[in-house]
Amino acid sequence: MNIAVIGSGYVGLITGACFAEFGIHVTCVDNDEKKIEKMKNGVVPFYEPGLEELLQRNIKAGRINFTSNIAEAIDNSLVIFIAVGTPPRGDGSADMKYVEGVAKEIAKHIRNYKVIVTKSTVPVGTGEKIRNIISKHLRESVDFDVVSNPEFLREGAGIEDFMRPNRVVIGASSNQAVAIMKDLYRPLYLIEAPIVITDVKTAELIKYASNAFLATKISFINEIANLCETVGADVQVVAKAMGLDRRIGPKFLHAGPGYGGSCFPKDTLALLQIGKESHVHLDIIEATVKTNEQQKERAAKKIISTLGKVRGKTICILGLSFKPNTNDIREAPALFIISRLLKAGAKIRAYDPVAMDDARKELPKITYCKDAYDAAKGADAVVIVTEWNQFRNLDLARIRKLSKGAFFFDLRNIYEPERLRKVGFKYFSVGRP
Repeated sequence: MNIAVIGSGYVGLITGACFAEFGIHVTCVDNDEKKIEKMKNGVVPFYEPGLEELLQRNIKAGRINFTSNIAEAIDNSLVIFIAVGTPPRGDGSADMKYVEGVAKEIAKHIRNYKVIVTKSTVPVGTGEKIRNIISKHLRESVDFDVVSNPEFLREGAGIEDFMRPNRVVIGASSNQAVAIMKDLYRPLYLIEAPIVITDVKTAELIKYASNAFLATKISFINEIANLCETVGADVQVVAKAMGLDRRIGPKFLHAGPGYGGSCFPKDTLALLQIGKESHVHLDIIEATVKTNEQQKERAAKKIISTLGKVRGKTICILGLSFKPNTNDIREAPALFIISRLLKAGAKIRAYDPVAMDDARKELPKITYCKDAYDAAKGADAVVIVTEWNQFRNLDLARIRKLSKGAFFFDLRNIYEPERLRKVGFKYFSVGRP
């Protein structure tokens, strides 16, 4: 089977490379010629562990190729995945101009039956809208099906999530489309991955509901952490005991400076807008978003209030990406905290294993360092914002010797308080006494 993936960003490229690994011939389409040339040479334009090796293997095997010629890709493929971006508008709703643009392009070039699949995260009703756009712009009478097949890829673990998914959701209204999609995912039947077959609108909502629920878990445990700090309890023990209840589970119960990234902030706001347009109040989601904004603000205020006068002081920031194993800095708590510290007059020395090039575009006025120890030189305070593995076992005595001040803010609770205090730090974490 031949498939096309239109849009070669994070979702599109992982989708294409993983389907190629399944033995399917994949054509990835993008309108960025420079990106296309890089990918033809096996170079991934973003950081994702294992993806470059996977891509190079399938290029060598001739199972994946890259083009900006959308007409040719559509003509040669039975299944066409739409994986372009849906960035947020000012009101939080998803901007659908790229998806709608692709739908018009598909309409221009299909001459026989196709299955058109939305992989992008799209509002409820998008499948219907795509069907209407294509029907309106068709040059000749052609049969086609529209399917919703939302992605559930975690940045930093995208390949594993595609190859060993918790579930595959297929939203379709025709048996033929369902059969073709099942055939695409046939390798997953060997590992008994659950396949959820439903209608298009339900499939579209599943992705938003899933991300909103996970974001809610994060905001919930952050509120509990704030209570723990006040009453003298330990949020890590609270979270561990909660997580042992199988109805709750341990995932996403880690207190910190708030969630970020390309999904949770965007999808919660988009879901609120969907609710607003449907005249349904989503009060829990609204509280989740508000709590997350407050948590980032609280983290910045904790540093500023503890240090007293911040102006002129040097602060070491360890971690810039919104989570480990990615260079994604979109809505990253680190960027929010740094912005607040700069506004208060602080000087910033920062280090991140992979996200510094991306951060330079957003924060050109801070000092970027070669490693954690370089960042700590002369610092009045050290702040861990992203829990990269290399930050979990720092030479703390060396950090203390290099830094000027004794303040250590562990916003991810990766260290035991006593260990930091033994080397002379004044230690602050999240939700621990």
